[in-house]
Amino acid sequence: MKYILTLCLPAVLMLNVSGQSQYVDSLVNVLETQKPAPAEQLVLILEIFNTCVLYDLDKACEYAKMGLALAEKENHNAAASIFNMSIGRVYATRSNFDTALVLYSKALVLAVKAGDKVQEASVYMAMGIVDGHRDNDPSALEYFRKALSIYESEGNKQSCVLAMGNIACTYRVLENDEMAVSYLERAKVIAEEIDDASGKITVYYDLGAIYHRRAYAGNRQENAKLALEYELKAYEISRSIGDKTHQAAAAHALHEIYSTCLDDEDTAFKYAEEGLRIAREFGDPSLIVAALKSVSSSYYTQKRYKESEAAALEAWKMDSTNINMGTDLLRNIILSYAAMCDNAKAVTFFDRYEALVSRHIDRNNREIMADMEVRYETEKKEKRITTLLKERQLYIWLGVTGAMLACSLGIALWLKARNTKKEKLLVASKAVQDGEMGERERIASELHDRLLGTLSAVKSGLDHTAVGDQLNSCIEEVRRISRNLMPLPLRFGIKTALEDFTAQFPNVHFHFFGRENRIEKRLEFAVYCCVNELVTNSIRHSGAKSINVQLVQGEDHVALTVQDDGCGFDEKAVIKGVGLKSIRDRVASCNGKMEIFSSPDRGTETIIEITV
Repeated sequence: MKYILTLCLPAVLMLNVSGQSQYVDSLVNVLETQKPAPAEQLVLILEIFNTCVLYDLDKACEYAKMGLALAEKENHNAAASIFNMSIGRVYATRSNFDTALVLYSKALVLAVKAGDKVQEASVYMAMGIVDGHRDNDPSALEYFRKALSIYESEGNKQSCVLAMGNIACTYRVLENDEMAVSYLERAKVIAEEIDDASGKITVYYDLGAIYHRRAYAGNRQENAKLALEYELKAYEISRSIGDKTHQAAAAHALHEIYSTCLDDEDTAFKYAEEGLRIAREFGDPSLIVAALKSVSSSYYTQKRYKESEAAALEAWKMDSTNINMGTDLLRNIILSYAAMCDNAKAVTFFDRYEALVSRHIDRNNREIMADMEVRYETEKKEKRITTLLKERQLYIWLGVTGAMLACSLGIALWLKARNTKKEKLLVASKAVQDGEMGERERIASELHDRLLGTLSAVKSGLDHTAVGDQLNSCIEEVRRISRNLMPLPLRFGIKTALEDFTAQFPNVHFHFFGRENRIEKRLEFAVYCCVNELVTNSIRHSGAKSINVQLVQGEDHVALTVQDDGCGFDEKAVIKGVGLKSIRDRVASCNGKMEIFSSPDRGTETIIEITV
C-alpha cells in the first residue's frame, strides 16, 4: 500500500461488508422509489459510490457514471468533477493509470471552473497518487503539497492527514525516513485527535514500514516490535471498517515482518494467505501480485518448491513489467527451479531477470538524457526570449503573416489528406478481414521464401561490388515488406508481437497484464493492426513525446489502450469524421467496441475492448 485517497467517506464506513451492502440497498431504494431532487440524487449517488468502492468496484463505477451523467445534465461542474475523479479512481485501482490520468485532468478543469478549492485539492491528491505509482516521485510530491496547502487554508483536518500521509509515503519510497517520520507524526496527532479511521490506517501503516526497514539497520528487536505494533493496528482498523484494499496491504506487511524480522514462518504464512484471499475477493491486480509474492516466499521457506514456483509464475503472468516486484518474483521462480534441479528452466528465467533489469537501466538512461536535453533547450529558449523582446513588434507582424501562411498550408494539406482517406476508405470498404490476412500471409511467404532466395542466389553469382550492394539493399527492402505484411513475432502470440513492434520506437512503452494465452489468429492480427495504426498516427500527427500501449488479456476478453501526450484533438470531430473508420470497422468485425478520450493539448487515449 503506497498511497491513500479518500473521497467524502460516509459514516457507514465503520460497518462491515454485510452492513455496507445493506446500507447501499437502502440508499438505492430511496433513489429509485422517492425520486428526490437532482441535487439530493447527486449526494445519494456519491454516498453509494464511496461505500461500494470499498468492496465492489464494478458497482461503484456503475453509479459514478450515473452520477456523472446527471451532473452534466444539470450543468453542475463541481459534481461532474467529483464523478470524473471517482471513475478515474476505479481505473487507478485496477492499475489502468493512463485512463485514470485522463479523467483526473478533466476533473481538475471542472473543479477550477466551479471555484471549488477543496475538490481541486482532491484532484491534486489523485494525480499525485498516479504519479507515485508511476515512480514519478518528484511530481507526486508537488501535487501532494499543493493539496495540503489548500486543505490547511480551508481548515480540513481529515484531508490534511491524508495529504501528510501521502507526502510521508513518498519520502519513504525515496528512503528519506527523517522527513517521512516528521510528516507522519504531525498526521498522527491530528488523526487520533479527530478519531479518523482512514487517516490512522495511513499513519500506522507507513510508520510500521519505516520501523520495519530500520530493523535491518540496527536494534532489530526494538524496531521490529514497533513495526509489528503499528501494522497490527492498521490491519485491525481496516478489517473493522471493511476496507479490503488496506487490509490486504497490511496483511502483506505483517507477512514480511513475521518472516524477515521475527522468524515466525507459521504466522507469516497465515497473513500471506489471508492477504491473497482478500486481494482476490477485491480484484485489485497490484494487491493480488503482491500477495502472490508473499505466498510464494512462504512456500519456498517451507521447502514447498513446486507451490512456490506456481504462485510466483501466476503473479509474473499478471505483471511482468514492474521492475521491483518483477525481480522479486523472478528470484523466487529461479530459486524454486534450482531447488527442484530443473536447471534449464532456472537458466531461462535468469535470462528474463537479466533482460528486465537491462530494460530498466536503459529506460533510466534514456530518461536522464531526455531530462538533460530539456534543460539545455530551456536555457537556449530563455536566452532567445531576451533577444525577441527587443524585436517584439517586428515578430508580431511576422507571426501574423506566418499564421496566415500556416493556415493556407494547413487547409491544402487537410484537403489532400481528406481525398487520400476517401480513396483508402473506398478500397477498405470492399475488403474482407479474413481474406486480407490470408493474402498478407501468402504474399509475405512468397516474398520471403521465393524472391529472397532468388535474389540471394543471383547475388552469390555476381562479383560486381556495385550490383552486389544494390542487391543487398533490395534484399533488405523485401525483408521489411515481408515483415510488415505479416510480422514474424505474431506467430508466437500477440504479447510477443507487440513487444517487438513497440521496441522499434524509443518513446513507445508497452505494458502487459493478464493471461498470456493464445487467442484466435484473426483477433491477434486485428489487435496488432490497430496498435500499428494508432501508434503510427500518434508519431506522425500528435507530436507526442511519450506513447503508452497497454494490453490486458483475460479469459474471455482483450482490452487495448493506446495513450499519448501529444496535441490531442476535438473528440466530436473524431466521432463524426472518417479518420479512424478503418480501425472502427476492424474492431466491429471482431465483435469489439472502441472509445476515444481526447482534447486539444491534453493528449489522446484510445480504448478498444474485444470479446474473445
